[in-house]
Amino acid sequence: MNAARAKPPGKVRIVGGRWRGTRLPVPDRPGLRPTADRVRETLFNWLQPVLPGLRVLDLFAGSGALGLEAVSRGAARAVLVEHDPLLARGLRELAARLPGGEAVQVVQADALAWLHAQPPAAFDLAFVDPPFDANLWGGVLPALAPHMTDAAWLYVESPVAEPAAPPPDWALHREGRTREVRFALYRRVTLTAEPDADGAATA
Repeated sequence: MNAARAKPPGKVRIVGGRWRGTRLPVPDRPGLRPTADRVRETLFNWLQPVLPGLRVLDLFAGSGALGLEAVSRGAARAVLVEHDPLLARGLRELAARLPGGEAVQVVQADALAWLHAQPPAAFDLAFVDPPFDANLWGGVLPALAPHMTDAAWLYVESPVAEPAAPPPDWALHREGRTREVRFALYRRVTLTAEPDADGAATA
């Protein structure tokens, strides 16, 4: 028997906000790799000044650690998209038990198919942390464009050896690395082609 497969389900925790300390189950499912507590703490320290009131999209929700942490710390609402039916059901049950959990909507769907099927939306922050072996960044990152506001934020996790980069209209804000993971926060920028009075392009 594969020892890794025999391990019992683990847990991660929400590290800040009104749901701080809430334990999130992590079933033994293919590709499930929750963002580490220390990485999430760093990320949300970066985001905290702008997070209150944001509309959040967590595209590969998994344990729900990113989307739930965002709402715990003040985001107005979050849509969590998860392809695995077992994980999606668990997220719905968890949100129903949390005070204020009605701010969390769980969608059981393939992330890329869901993006293409949805009418344009207005999310202020998106988390993109897909299973690393699926190589989904190239399809998902461009497909986000119609669903994000002009000054939106984008968080991307990818392997250190194969960092994923979003399209050029996203500017790197902060980044960090662990032994295996590069995590990066971007801000959307809109450049106009018209020069200003001095002949320089304006943003």
